[in-house]
Amino acid sequence: MRNDLDSPRTRPVDFNHRYSTSDLSCLTEAERRRFLGNGDPDPQTNPAIAWELLYRLEPKLYDRLIRPERIHPAVIDWLPRRVHRIVEVGAGSGRLTEALVDRCDELIAIEPAAPLRERLTARLAASGQSLRVLNGFFDDLPVSNRSADLVVAASAFTQDPAHGGDVGLAEMERVCLIGGRVVIVWPNGVEWLLARGYIYQSFPGRMRLEFDSVEEAVEVAQIFYPDAVAEIRRSGDRLVAYETVGTNPPRDLAWKAVAG
Repeated sequence: MRNDLDSPRTRPVDFNHRYSTSDLSCLTEAERRRFLGNGDPDPQTNPAIAWELLYRLEPKLYDRLIRPERIHPAVIDWLPRRVHRIVEVGAGSGRLTEALVDRCDELIAIEPAAPLRERLTARLAASGQSLRVLNGFFDDLPVSNRSADLVVAASAFTQDPAHGGDVGLAEMERVCLIGGRVVIVWPNGVEWLLARGYIYQSFPGRMRLEFDSVEEAVEVAQIFYPDAVAEIRRSGDRLVAYETVGTNPPRDLAWKAVAG
């Protein structure tokens, strides 16, 4: 496991060149079939593979990347305040999970990357909150039909079949109770979702990446946002505009009420 950011004085390697095909050995046989079966298997030319390696090789680095990305509080407030069961798909290390545990009697968090499942379990155990953490992919959720009041994913879902697609939507809707809701927070491919009956909602207000320090912002940007490093250094501010790093802020969601 790499530790470039565990030693801040070590010059980080930018994400496009961070992994090589030799790192693919960390994938399980099932993961290799899923992610390497079609297309380019080289993480230096296929970003989707690089992201899968990040989750499995450097979960601490992934946490440092997402920690400053605070979901808009209105998105959290929009979610049901109390239901019996919530299923979260692609839970990662718990970016959204902590906000869900107090909104239900039972929370099932599904995450395919084992290191992220471990971090999620430890994170919630340390807070005294309990949940079920399961291995599973969008297209094969280990949950019974019509068993959850809310099925939710935060940014992990895309229209790519390997990370959701039509089969993934069908699976989330299968798990959801009639009259319940499937919600995708910080969605990718909004037009694609609208064409499938989802409703889009965005919330206003200024949002910025909230790093712990300017030094932390620079170190993370050197890997994931190299074009933004100069501006972050120039501003000297630990709060970084999403426009600076070239991404949309987590202020929106897409949802659908499941009909009979």
